[in-house]
Amino acid sequence: MSVSISDPLLALIKDQGLIDDLQLDEVIQEHNKSGKPITEILVESAIMDLETQLNMIAEYLGTEVVTGLKDTEIPPEVVASVPPTTARMYQCMPIGVYDHAIRVVLVDPLNPATLDEISFIVGKEVHAVVAEPKVILDLIEKYYQEASESFADIMLEFGGDEADMVREIEALEEEASEDALTSMANDTPIVRFVNLVFYQAVMDRASDIHFEPFEDEFKIRYRVDGALYEMAPPPKYLAMPVASRIKILANLNISERRMPQDGRISMSLGGKKIDMRVSTLPTKFGESVVLRVLDRSNSTLDLEHLGLQSDVYDQVCDIVSQPNGIFVVTGPTGSGKTTSLYACLRRVNDIETKLLTAEDPVEYDLDGIMQVPINEATGMTFAAALRAFLRQDPDIIMVGEMRDAETAQISVQASLTGHFVLSTLHTNDAPGAITRFTDMGVEPFLISSTLMGVLAQRLVRTICPKCCSPFEPTENQLQQLGLSVYDIGDKTFYYGRGCETCGDSGYKGRQGIYELLLINDAIRHQINERAPSIVLRQKAIELGMATLRDDGLRLIFEGRTTVEEVVKYT
Repeated sequence: MSVSISDPLLALIKDQGLIDDLQLDEVIQEHNKSGKPITEILVESAIMDLETQLNMIAEYLGTEVVTGLKDTEIPPEVVASVPPTTARMYQCMPIGVYDHAIRVVLVDPLNPATLDEISFIVGKEVHAVVAEPKVILDLIEKYYQEASESFADIMLEFGGDEADMVREIEALEEEASEDALTSMANDTPIVRFVNLVFYQAVMDRASDIHFEPFEDEFKIRYRVDGALYEMAPPPKYLAMPVASRIKILANLNISERRMPQDGRISMSLGGKKIDMRVSTLPTKFGESVVLRVLDRSNSTLDLEHLGLQSDVYDQVCDIVSQPNGIFVVTGPTGSGKTTSLYACLRRVNDIETKLLTAEDPVEYDLDGIMQVPINEATGMTFAAALRAFLRQDPDIIMVGEMRDAETAQISVQASLTGHFVLSTLHTNDAPGAITRFTDMGVEPFLISSTLMGVLAQRLVRTICPKCCSPFEPTENQLQQLGLSVYDIGDKTFYYGRGCETCGDSGYKGRQGIYELLLINDAIRHQINERAPSIVLRQKAIELGMATLRDDGLRLIFEGRTTVEEVVKYT
């Protein structure tokens, strides 16, 4: 499979003819699979030693390689020339300060945008030199470990009287000229403040960041493992400059504050490639901005990593390898449906198969797959995309969501004409998907002849391994799970006490629980008879379907989640 070279170091090596296509593919696949830095993989696979890499980068940049840094003491005034969050976010270390410039070493010196941003933040020209990445990271850890910026530190930099600033921003709200808004959004303290929020969110593994203006306050909240946590609230007057800064980063219209807008930000934070989907919404007291954080380095887009039971995993692999039919993943918003679909696509993505996806919006970029963003304003609906897909000679089609009768009908027709279709629906359980198809006007005989399987899923929080402790469940807890003392025998239940690692929540990370409805002859007969969802469910359980509750109990007994989480989601 041909691979796009997004890494500047690999592109440089390829341009100089120092790596062949096969080696290039192997390096990129290893990087995608393990998340190891490219530099490290090149050394491990004996393609190029570290010294040669550093000299090549230095020659390309017209600079030099600096050695012996680990034994050098860096003066405090040099360390202070770059703020702690900036050093950690851009993985840079200052090693010299002059009147109008600073000299830095960077883990990724080939990214010109990074140099511009550091220069903008520190207010000086930045001269980059090259050093061993591990040495740079050790220096950042050594000199910036204790130091961390807070709002308060950044607020001090705004200078002047707060009342003056409030008046200035109120005046801007009246006029809201684009140049004035841009100038305010590009103030160094605003830039550093937004960077600090982004960096903190990524370090805390947040999936969403909410910027919410109210009448008397401005709230910033992170969603971590499905739960919202509030940051110390910044001053209310920062709501507009912060929203403007985010809109600049997402290439949105900065002076349009009466209509919702959607955009995307791609950046590197602490050595991680991060994509953020941006949504703005005009409210009574200003623009509410929500960012969905998509950490590319953290994306478990392989079926093996989803935590499916071994028999369910085998059955899903069997379904997605079929030449035609429909496979549906169902669950509420935020239950990981798209991740499951991507994992299925990754499983079948090879040189012999043409894959097309219609998504609203495209969440992750997948190599070798044609991905089409839905834009209803221009008439590019799911149904319109599907109709166009059928003229593109695909083997497998992914439809982000079956929202209406037209999309469902075209999906059925596509599967009948030799295509395999993957999609999502919003239903409470797997059998509910069949009722949903019927409600959308699809004839039962068409459902039974095209649908291969339905995977229902939820995400439950997993117990923090650092503070995981056994406990004796109460009779009430067992009742909620529908169990008796005899059912549990000598099984141990666990919970998280709460510690520094998990922010005293007792949970760290999330895990999917699943129920897979296989469409076999007995279920087909029930579908053709228009059996209600509850009857279908009963029949599927008789035939061996493990329900969401059953899968949740499995995780409880394995000590990976709690009674409360399973009761909440099943």
